[in-house]
Amino acid sequence: MARFEIISPVDGSVFAERNYATENEIETALEEAASAFTHWRRTPLSERVALCQAVVDYFKTHAAAWGEELSWQMGRPIVYTPNEITGGFVERAQAMIAMAEQGLKEIRIPEKNGFTRYIKKEPLGTILVLAPWNYPYLTAVNAVIPAILAGNTVILKFADQTALCAERFSEAFEASGAPKGVFQSIHMTHDQVAKVVDDHRVAHVGFTGSVEGGKAVRRAIQNRFTGIGLELGGKDPAYVTEDADLAQAVENLVDGAFFNSGQSCCGVERIYVHESRFDDFVTEFVRLTRQYKLGNPLAKETTLGPMVRVANARNAISHAEDAIRKGAKALIEKGEFPDHPLPYLAPQVLVNVSHEMLVMTQESFAPMVGIMSVKDDQEAIHLMNDSKYGLTASIWTKDRDRAVRIGDHVDTGTWFMNRCDYLDPELSWTGVKDSGRGCTLSVLGFDYLTRPKSYHLKHG
Repeated sequence: MARFEIISPVDGSVFAERNYATENEIETALEEAASAFTHWRRTPLSERVALCQAVVDYFKTHAAAWGEELSWQMGRPIVYTPNEITGGFVERAQAMIAMAEQGLKEIRIPEKNGFTRYIKKEPLGTILVLAPWNYPYLTAVNAVIPAILAGNTVILKFADQTALCAERFSEAFEASGAPKGVFQSIHMTHDQVAKVVDDHRVAHVGFTGSVEGGKAVRRAIQNRFTGIGLELGGKDPAYVTEDADLAQAVENLVDGAFFNSGQSCCGVERIYVHESRFDDFVTEFVRLTRQYKLGNPLAKETTLGPMVRVANARNAISHAEDAIRKGAKALIEKGEFPDHPLPYLAPQVLVNVSHEMLVMTQESFAPMVGIMSVKDDQEAIHLMNDSKYGLTASIWTKDRDRAVRIGDHVDTGTWFMNRCDYLDPELSWTGVKDSGRGCTLSVLGFDYLTRPKSYHLKHG
């Protein structure tokens, strides 16, 4: 039986070992999910809501322990990991529960010539959710809770690095009384995932991860007309205008760039600052960056933990080295932060950067950001759009009309004014270009987990 290890970035130790599922176990899971769908889809929405609420409550009671476990698995400081559950997970789940009735209600059309007409939103079947390691609970909840609310059954598979999070989902659903087959989690190899994606019993695949991972899912699904949702990351820009509140912009953009060691799909990876504010912005940005405490994520004082893997840290270092070779200047010098072995990586701020450099064009996914000076809005728009990604982008200004006007020209799934790196569950979560396709959250999110069925009924 094939096994895998979870190597903790905290100290390089084997934190846990697990078996991949056997072919028989996968077949059983698919059959149980298909069987459960026949009755779960007919279960009143009130009962589905009650189950999801019980799951959320169970998560809340275990947030501290599961947060520490998450720190061991992927390295985020323990001062933050419980909040992934008590903050974002709970907020998103509760929002989708609250919106379920509106998002799933049938659409009534006015009577016409003796006909009754309406559109029902029917569940799809079994939803396969493929979740990443960087925000495991936050990303999975986007699909799992609304899928269950809509009357679908769910099979959840996490990246190996945070595989224990899948088991916590199963624990919560079992403790909450979920009927057999309504929710299941499985540890699978990439080849096994490809087979399940291609299985006729899977009605929709929701994937969060890399662009290459998204392409692999599309290849696996190419012979079937199955729904697919892809959230693939970004190279998210920010534009600081001449009228911005500089202190607010610096504080939020430092956090947006370096939280979770920069390993956020909607993290800020490139910043464009109006030339009149550039020097002051950079000075304050560097000053605040130096206040991070790099170290063991299990220590309460740590605010910057290791990256998830040595290979990821080395990739980020290669981006910085490429930039410096091409003329960039690194503002955080060696020795300013404690010297830890990889994958611990100190934050880095780069200036004199250009779009000829990897750090401004390729996803670094690390505690690293490039900052460029721009002369006006048009140059900022051009540079923000000069990317194969389009997940989020932000503007920092006191002029809301200007923010909207510029936002109308920026290719992005979410446009922020005076905030960044946040997902409002009442708004659609979607990307353009290589950042993905489809939509989760908001009332629109239910449309991707259901199919419309029209009723055209003649009277008499």
